[in-house]
Amino acid sequence: MRVERTKSALRAALAEARSGGQTIGLVPTMGYLHEGHLSLIRAAAADCDLVVVSLFVNPAQFGPGEDYERYPRDEARDEGLAEQAGAGLLYAPAVEEVYPEGFATSVNVAGLTDVLCGDPSRRGSAHFSGVSTVVAKLLNSVDPDIAYFGQKDAQQAAVIRRMAADLDFGAKIEILPTMREADGLAMSSRNAYLDEEQRLRAAAISRALGAAADAAAAGSRTDAALAVARELLAEAGIEPEYLEARDAADLEDVDIFNGRPILLAVAAQLGNARLIDNVVVNPQQSE
Repeated sequence: MRVERTKSALRAALAEARSGGQTIGLVPTMGYLHEGHLSLIRAAAADCDLVVVSLFVNPAQFGPGEDYERYPRDEARDEGLAEQAGAGLLYAPAVEEVYPEGFATSVNVAGLTDVLCGDPSRRGSAHFSGVSTVVAKLLNSVDPDIAYFGQKDAQQAAVIRRMAADLDFGAKIEILPTMREADGLAMSSRNAYLDEEQRLRAAAISRALGAAADAAAAGSRTDAALAVARELLAEAGIEPEYLEARDAADLEDVDIFNGRPILLAVAAQLGNARLIDNVVVNPQQSE
């Protein structure tokens, strides 16, 4: 697999591929790949002739005191896994390549970034500004036919969809289902922070969301469905940072299951790991 570390080398490699009529898929990652990432790479390989995987721990999306310095990194491992899954090019730039001296531009998506993880009392919208900026740069540098993201980061996916539409990027934004461990825990690189006891408790997050979705299907209002989830989390000793029902498209607050897809989303801190997860209750379930 080809590995490039500069925008100029990346663009030269992609120009060569395009001259041969190849279609290009992009899978942006921060590395420490797991089955969730690999499922995106395999989907891209099924759809496209050349799959580009970016490997970049983006400092702009980490707030003060967050885990940028200790975020798990293992490029050699990631390169092997990405190649096995079907990637043909790994783009692994240094921070200075992405944010050179004098860099002064950021991309902000209003509205979608003010709630859930972007609530000012939590991480704040600066996190999503960092995400939007780096993804915009990747879409510009790679100019893929399709870019692939996971549903686990539902708010991020909504922000990227809006940004790509508003800024007229040509890439199709493909959002694929959350990959889970056997006990339901959503796969995440940060799961590596969990000790054995925390890992057992963490499985309650997906169980709680599943119970809330079942309550929604039975006709409960959103507050009643979320109360079911909150009780299961409490039994596992988990106090959620947030547990909310939002319109899946615009992330507006909702209090009834109204025939539109509704996002049930949760964030919780277990030890050193901040875990997020979600399910979407579709209109058929709410009838």
